[in-house]
Amino acid sequence: MKHRILSALALVALVLALAFPVAVPAAPPAPHAKATPAAAAAAEKHHHIHEAIEALRSARSDLMEAPHDFGGHREEAIRAIDASIHQLEICLQYDR
Repeated sequence: MKHRILSALALVALVLALAFPVAVPAAPPAPHAKATPAAAAAAEKHHHIHEAIEALRSARSDLMEAPHDFGGHREEAIRAIDASIHQLEICLQYDR
């Protein structure tokens, strides 16, 4: 039961992360890097998925650095986040 609840929470977090992207200013390009149209198109493709991965990594970092264990749910939440990140990265691999 606990596993199902945490899995559902992870799924909800993923859906919310994909539905409500956070606007993050883009880093300026490196001075020696030359932006090609193909590279720009690849960077913009599926930007919501990339933003979701970054949001999940940030949430994982918050959980890891927290001084408490969230009522015993921290470890399972971290595993669910890791699984979500893994699945999103697999999805991106199939779109090359």
